[in-house]
Amino acid sequence: MRKIITIIAIFLTIGNIVNAQDSMYVYKDGLVTTKVAVLQIDSVIFYKATLASATITDYDGNVYKTVTIGSQVWMAENLKTTKYANGTTIPLINTNSKWDALTSTAKAYCWHSDNIANKVTYGALYTWTAAMDGEVSVTTNPSRVQGVCPTGWHLPSDGEWAQLSDYLGGTSVAGGKLKETGTTHWSTPNSGSTNEIGFTALPGGCRYEKGSFNIVGFSGSWWTATENDVTGAWYRILSYGNSNMNSFFNFKELGLSVRCVRD
Repeated sequence: MRKIITIIAIFLTIGNIVNAQDSMYVYKDGLVTTKVAVLQIDSVIFYKATLASATITDYDGNVYKTVTIGSQVWMAENLKTTKYANGTTIPLINTNSKWDALTSTAKAYCWHSDNIANKVTYGALYTWTAAMDGEVSVTTNPSRVQGVCPTGWHLPSDGEWAQLSDYLGGTSVAGGKLKETGTTHWSTPNSGSTNEIGFTALPGGCRYEKGSFNIVGFSGSWWTATENDVTGAWYRILSYGNSNMNSFFNFKELGLSVRCVRD
């Protein structure tokens, strides 16, 4: 009974409630949609509740929406910073030949197609070492690797991505629940997309180790803080053609997107 009264107290902040100790009111868009007598309630369950979170600002001054998913708080946009939290500039590599010359230990970023117009929608593409800011691979959850993320945030380990996937029902459906709906950014058919938790995953493509780009619209790929070996690291990928969240590893010289998680 005490828990229910606590929840009712939250509703008191929304509007004026008559006899709040006797009834629980559910509000939507400022209107009462449900009224239930407290004595009739055994428990209150929120199914996969997603609550609005505060925005986060990086060193460049870019402001990002965030979303609470279970016990994790994720950025709801791809990272686009050109600097680390200490102000150090990340090297911009904007030609195929220069990207091809990168090693697995190189820090670099670019905009898709070397076009800064892609920054606002898709964010930047980073090498794994740039995303990690030179820190060592981890498998822990949380990773505690700040890397390229703003202060108070970190690059998620593969285990943290797995936690997200498990919360959403597994790898066969998690991708659809993460993807932005429609075909404004995703190519047709954008299978299974619901964006029901507000993650708004976008198909920012990638930059291959030789410097060429994967076409925007077909897939989105995000680095983890977990390497496979000295030359490769794990990432998560979503595709326009299915609702999966797949896990692969590839060369650290790839340019992939980044989403940060709050510490």
